[in-house]
Order: sequence, then structure tokens, then C-alpha cells
Amino acid sequence: MVDRPWQGDASSLVDAFRRNERSPVEELQATYAAIDASDLNAFCFLDRDRAFAAARSADVSLPFGGVPLGVKELERYTGWPDTDASLVFKDRIATTTDTMLSRATSAGAVLVGQTTASEFGGVNLTRTMLHGATHNPWQRGRTPGGSSGGSAAAVAGGLVTIATGGDGGGSIRIPAGFTGLVGLKATYGRIPRGPGAPHGNLTTVVGCLSRSVRDTARWFDVCNGHEGNDSLSLPRVEGWEAGLGTHSLRGLRAVVVPDWGSAVVSPTMWKVLDEAAAHLVAITGMRRVDGIDTSLPRLGAAWSITGMAALAFELRDHWPACADILTPEIRYGLERTGSLYGTEARGKFETRRVELNRRMTEIFSEVDLIITASNPDVAFNAEGPLPDTFGGVVAGAGNNGVLTFPANIYGNPGISIPAGTVDGLPVGLQVMGRHFSEPLLLDLALAFERSRPWPLVAPQR
Repeated sequence: MVDRPWQGDASSLVDAFRRNERSPVEELQATYAAIDASDLNAFCFLDRDRAFAAARSADVSLPFGGVPLGVKELERYTGWPDTDASLVFKDRIATTTDTMLSRATSAGAVLVGQTTASEFGGVNLTRTMLHGATHNPWQRGRTPGGSSGGSAAAVAGGLVTIATGGDGGGSIRIPAGFTGLVGLKATYGRIPRGPGAPHGNLTTVVGCLSRSVRDTARWFDVCNGHEGNDSLSLPRVEGWEAGLGTHSLRGLRAVVVPDWGSAVVSPTMWKVLDEAAAHLVAITGMRRVDGIDTSLPRLGAAWSITGMAALAFELRDHWPACADILTPEIRYGLERTGSLYGTEARGKFETRRVELNRRMTEIFSEVDLIITASNPDVAFNAEGPLPDTFGGVVAGAGNNGVLTFPANIYGNPGISIPAGTVDGLPVGLQVMGRHFSEPLLLDLALAFERSRPWPLVAPQR
């Protein structure tokens, strides 16, 4: 009998299973006991019967054999709730299973239940009318971010060693930064979405939130590769975990970007991250490049309004009658989407999207890597609203995701790694690379992890 869930990473948990130091059933019992006792509100649905059946028959020789897995509630698993974290769809049940989850279970993962997310994945804090607010394990009352906030809280809070996430504007990297985890947003199409994911949304990818670089590499070993039900998914690439630490980093050109030319970043937080960036450059032998233009066009409200257009279509049979049961941010976005302002914003977004892609191409013609922050400040209030002031400077709520979304629009990979704390809260360093450069990003993250090991779970409160 074990008294609490494994506090190491998922890979070491599998090793413990193989050494018979604990069993998958014991680990699952400890996991559910910890979830039941937790005040983080990280899980919104538990499937104990199927999970224990899977744990009893777990093959621990598999990559994730017997490992309890948290599943973001925006992903679909047959027979589970399919709510999109919204009261509008509170009674809907999934009739399909996402490819990523099928591959994870084939690799031995035991699906514990659903972790909370922001409504429709549209806000970077996890607080909904359906489930309430999810809390950051580093400090209750602060948000773990969004939209994959429940997954981040569960992993950093010591409930599970790994959980799934999705990133359409920073929804893996933002929570990873707020909770001290590893969060890789891969090149678009690296892991298939669906079946049933709309092809119109070319910014969203799926992946995981983990405690270690090797866990993230193992996740992509298991889940990457083309699938026929996602025609835009990429061919399979082997050797993610086996290749860790084998790529030459010396001489790579890196630029440190504090603000993309228009973001407002907390000076206190940036001081920590700027030092972390210098450390990363030094330990890897990269060459820092200064003096190049890294400004990007300001998308502002046009970015969020455009994202609401697809949601407006999904809610066409419910809006505006459902307005009173939506979170304030989603309601506000939908109201603006249907106006003349929304039409103009979508037009501006397309123009600026083309310009952003051109600028990112220009930047990557001069450097190999971009180093920036994952968030403009530390985690804010769990109940919201989204902050509009950063380091004492009023910048508007749109400033919250401005550091992460360029990689979603451009489609290139970016990773957030823990880089220290400010006032007892984690801050994340974000590194972006060219398309298909995930192996380099993982090796950079591994070098930082080895030189400055981070806490695998939040300190006991």
C-alpha cells in the first residue's frame, strides 16, 4: 500500500512498476485518494471502474504502462462527458475517442478522468460556470492558467505525473509557465487531432503537460505520426526519447525577445527570465544575436474575435439564448463577433496574420531560436478577471497571451520550461524554433533541466 501518488516523473514511475516497488493498482488507489482530498478543483469527472480495470491488466513493459493519466476535458473519449467545459453542452456524451488518447492507452496509460479547462478553450484561466475555478498548487487563489489549467494543476499538484493538453494560443505553455512544468507546443500536425476536429482551426495542437523533459519526449514518441482521419497530420518521427542529448547546440544563433515590440512584461519577472536566458545560452554554447528587429504586428482584439467566429457557428442553435450561462469572457467575445466590429476585426486579422508570418520568416532567417517569456507576469487571481495591468503598466487584457500566440499562427514549435520563481510563484522561459525543430527544443530544455533542476511538484502548502 502506498500513501500518496508518485511525486517523481512518469518515466520513473514506470521504472518503479518494473522493479515491483509499487503496482499500478496501488498507484491508482493513491491517485484517487489524493484527488478526493484535493482542494485544487483540478478534476471534473472520474472513471474509477474503467481505470481500475485498466490498472489491474496493465502491461508495465509499455512506455506508459500503468501510469495514471489526466485527460483535458476538451478532448473526447467514448462514453465520457463531452461538454467543452460549458453548461451549454453539460449533458453531451462523447461517441468517439481522440487519436492521441487511443495511442496513449495503447502505450499503457490508465485514464483517470477529465481535468478542468476553460470554456471552449477560449480563455487563459480555468474558471467556468460548469465547474467553478481551478487553483494553482503553488498558491491557492491563483490560477494555473488556461485553457489546460486542470491538467497543469493536477501534475504540479502531485495528483498525476502527466496529463494531456491542447494549445491554440498558448494553452499548454501558459499553464506550464504558471505551474512550473514542461509544456511543448509542437509543430502543427505533429500529433493528429480528432477524429472530428475542424480543419478550419489551423492554430491548435495537442500534447501534454509533464514534470520532465524526458516525459514529454516519451509522450511524443507514443503519440506522433500521421492518421488518416486528420489529413493535415505529419508523418511519424521516431526516436524522441532515445535522441535526447544527441543534438549539437553549440553555435546555434539565439535572439532574446522581451516583448515582440509591443507586449508589456513585468520587469521583476523579466529580470529572472533574462538571467535564465543568459544561462541557457552559456551552458549550450549558443551564440546570442542582438540588434535584429523582432517586432510583430499587433493583433489585439482581432486575434480573439477571429477565434470566436468558429465558436459562434458551433453555438448557432443556442445563441443568444445561452448568453446567461456562458463565462463573461466568452459571452463578451461572441457579442463582438456578431457585430460590425467583429467583421472588421476578422478582416484585420487576416491582413496581420500574413504580415506576422512574413515577419517570423524574416526573424528565423537570421536566428535559429527565439527565447522569450511564457507569460507577461506571474499567475493572477483564480476567479479572474484577466488582468490588464502588468508591472504597474496598463496594457489591456489582450496582453495576457501575446507572448505565445505567434507560434500558433506561424505553426512552429515552442516549449515552456521552469526558470525560477517570483514572489513564490513559478515563471516559465519559452523557446521557439523553426518548423520541425522539436528535437533541438527538447535538448535545450534538457540542458537547462540538468543544470538547474526544478521542483517536480509544488511545495507542500
